Amino acid sequence: MKSSGAMFGPGLDPIGAPHIAQYPGSEIRLGENVRLISKTFATALGINHCVVLRTLSSNARISIGDRVGISGGSICAAKCVEIGDDTMLGANVTIADTDFHSLYSAFRGGHEHATIQTAEVRIGKRVLIGTNAIVLKGVTIGDNSVVGGGSVVVKSVPANCIAAGNPCRVIRMLTAEEMGERVLVGECG
Repeated sequence: MKSSGAMFGPGLDPIGAPHIAQYPGSEIRLGENVRLISKTFATALGINHCVVLRTLSSNARISIGDRVGISGGSICAAKCVEIGDDTMLGANVTIADTDFHSLYSAFRGGHEHATIQTAEVRIGKRVLIGTNAIVLKGVTIGDNSVVGGGSVVVKSVPANCIAAGNPCRVIRMLTAEEMGERVLVGECG
């Protein structure tokens, strides 16, 4: 595993060799029992590449909670990407808080120009993001939500729902049973 000072909680489970590239002065922090799958045999759909965690500026931060699973995903932060506890990223998910290049053609060659748009990405707890989904800058995904495979998430997704598509939109809210809540059955009275 390549790293330049990232902080790992106990129980890190790298399957294969993830690529971790930390810009000087930035922060990459992984919680306890995080699984980074960078070998195709370790996930049903296979992966296109190893896990990539990369910060792009000195004030950038990637924060990954406890018991998070990432299969061949890419997370790039110029500002901040946060992922909550017990979240799963399906094969080849991409998360980026930046456009990477300026919208102004005269500045497209440089990666550090002030015209490049960035906005924090926050993904809640117990979220499932399906294979090949793309989560773009400024998005928040609420706790317990499910994002369908292949979705392009350009707007925030509320908690407790299923969302999918390009662009991603809410399909429906999760039921209490789907969220794992105990359903109490009482006597009619």
